[in-house]
Amino acid sequence: MPRPRTIEDPELLAAAWRAIGRVGPVRLTLAEVAADAGVAPATLLQRFGSKRGLLLALAEDGVAGAAGGLRAARRSHSSPLAALRAGLISDSAAVGEPEAFANNLAFLQVEIADPAFHESVRAHSRSVRGEIRSLLVAAIDAGELRPTDAGRLARTVQTTYNGALITWATERRGTLGRWLGRELDAVLDPHRPAA
Repeated sequence: MPRPRTIEDPELLAAAWRAIGRVGPVRLTLAEVAADAGVAPATLLQRFGSKRGLLLALAEDGVAGAAGGLRAARRSHSSPLAALRAGLISDSAAVGEPEAFANNLAFLQVEIADPAFHESVRAHSRSVRGEIRSLLVAAIDAGELRPTDAGRLARTVQTTYNGALITWATERRGTLGRWLGRELDAVLDPHRPAA
């Protein structure tokens, strides 16, 4: 009879995400993740088979959690634009330090280059863009934005968000949240109705 699990996969994956933020995917070891999770490395081998199996599980987990901050912000803000802004800033909180961002960017490089990971990263991107578009449609319906092509604007907002992460990590001026907010406002303000 198998022993009961003392720690569930979501907790192991959370530990792996934290470890990626500290050391990146190349230097990541099962021992590093196990130490963070408080388990033996053999537990990770049993669950995921290998470091690559763990990284693939992380990529799939990223899809499941895609746009989580946007969905949560939508529930807590009456304004769709406020939800969009707050949600994108919330989704970036895990990479609030330039070093953590660089390590997460290194994982993105793996996801883009390796065909086994690519579908997950594409699904993540599409999920986030879909939630952005949905919030933009709601903002248009609420009169917060002038009528416009919400799909096109969603691509622009997503591109601005991703680019702002890189420019903030490069410039290292102020907080990531403030930097993102300013860049998002620069894209959205021209679409607001005239006062």
